[in-house]
Amino acid sequence: MYELLFWRYLDEIYLNNQEVYEALLEKQEVNGLEILPTQVILNRIGSVFSEWEKVDENSWKNNRGKGAFQIITTPQSIKIDCYGTEGRTMNKLVDLLEEFKCPLYDPQVPERYDEMSE
Repeated sequence: MYELLFWRYLDEIYLNNQEVYEALLEKQEVNGLEILPTQVILNRIGSVFSEWEKVDENSWKNNRGKGAFQIITTPQSIKIDCYGTEGRTMNKLVDLLEEFKCPLYDPQVPERYDEMSE
């Protein structure tokens, strides 16, 4: 599994990304993060991946190739667990979340890919 996590900071706020990640995994509310339009984001992902089989409300499987992913949301975050998913598919997911100004936090590295990264 490869994990992708997305959130958006409020203006003029920037926190420790690892601590934010850990809090969001525990489904805690984090002061300084925006509330996301999670249903709009899920709908957008569903339309972009419309050729994939929708296994359940938040899971997609590629019947024509490799990979599957599951999305777990909180009001402040979108977490995507990728299973055997190709890099270009993960890049497409990252680009989709960029449309909503939610840069990727990659906990495997760990690094957040936004203009504030150190």
